[in-house]
Amino acid sequence: MKLLNNKFLKPFKNIYVLVLTVFIVWMLFFDAHSLLFHRELNKEIEEIEYQKEHYKSEIAKDNKAIKELSTEEGTERAARENYYMKKDNEDIFIIEYEDSIAKQDNDE
Repeated sequence: MKLLNNKFLKPFKNIYVLVLTVFIVWMLFFDAHSLLFHRELNKEIEEIEYQKEHYKSEIAKDNKAIKELSTEEGTERAARENYYMKKDNEDIFIIEYEDSIAKQDNDE
């Protein structure tokens, strides 16, 4: 009987307070739309928005590269720089710096 007379448990004698407390605890922790579930979803949304911005910047870079490669000069420049292609009357000299050679030796 002393337990029911405790000043901390006195508000829980009212059935409305008891039901409201149970409802709030249920909604915060146990329901399918709980606070914990929403917090996880918000983290996923932030991660997906970050990925969205990353992919938008990648698309912009790719569109810029496509625009450069759509011209004859851009295609020629890409072929010379990336694939070391040349015209018939040209010679190509590839210059490697010492620090790039040292990195290649260490990688192998």
